[in-house]
Amino acid sequence: MSSFALKVTRFAFAVPGRLFPDTAAKLAFRLFCLTPSRRPRGGKALAMENEGRERLAATQKIPLTVGKSTVMAYRFNGDGKPGRPRYLVVHGWGSNAAYIAALPAGLAENGAEVVVLDFPGHGLSSGRSLNMRQAVEAIVAAEKRFGHFDAAVGHSFGGASMMLAAGGVMKEVGSISPSKLVVIGAPSHIHWLFDDFSRMVGLPPRVKAQLMRRAEDVAGASLDDFDTVASAARLGTPLLVVHAEEDKEVAADHARRFEGLATARLEWANGLGHRRIVSDRGVIETIAAFLTGDGRPLRETSIIEKPGNDAAA
Repeated sequence: MSSFALKVTRFAFAVPGRLFPDTAAKLAFRLFCLTPSRRPRGGKALAMENEGRERLAATQKIPLTVGKSTVMAYRFNGDGKPGRPRYLVVHGWGSNAAYIAALPAGLAENGAEVVVLDFPGHGLSSGRSLNMRQAVEAIVAAEKRFGHFDAAVGHSFGGASMMLAAGGVMKEVGSISPSKLVVIGAPSHIHWLFDDFSRMVGLPPRVKAQLMRRAEDVAGASLDDFDTVASAARLGTPLLVVHAEEDKEVAADHARRFEGLATARLEWANGLGHRRIVSDRGVIETIAAFLTGDGRPLRETSIIEKPGNDAAA
């Protein structure tokens, strides 16, 4: 959001928000869920997305009807052998399947069938909005369409959504039941997001409270239940957490909350920030090793150290 647009938005919520909190909360929720432009930001992002489109050209494109949205699914068929593992991969906010295509393509190299989604409002899917319930609905719909996933992998917002889907937090929506889980640069709770958004657009406290209640009504669950560490502890499913300590979009403390959880393995991919981490070859190989259980050692709270620490977050 440009500085001018932000000033206008803050002004719009300042006085009217105090006089008409219900209306202001509805407008704030629409703004909160509005997805960003699908146009890549800058030359590097454009090149990465174009490269991803080339990878996706080899996939089978399968549109899914999810509520009022059309969600595009892309299937890498792997080696085509019966009994091959099946993985689900989901992207983060403002991203798409093409941007993270190196990850599912890399996992398919081991023979696995890999399904990657464009969430509503992203990539080739319909709409201009996305909320956590819509993301969970898309993930559940993918399992209904393709069958049981042996593992699910999610980056950023997608990682959090995937954990909530596995944990069955939104009981009205349903759940998935992968045997292994991987989150990359993902938030582990959600209250901070509402705090940051409310501060950015200048929501009065009463409007912020109503915004959060509206989000809970849409999700059919309390925001307190949007805790992926609690979901992981309840599930007991093997979980790999990959994060960069310098991540500027999702703080490293989100990953540190998994420390001490017996079923979770925390791996640091320092120097890769928030976005490059999802396509790094070392990260992909570490995830593949975790999913296949091929004996490659995973060092607790260790990993993929990169020279320098100046990568864009």
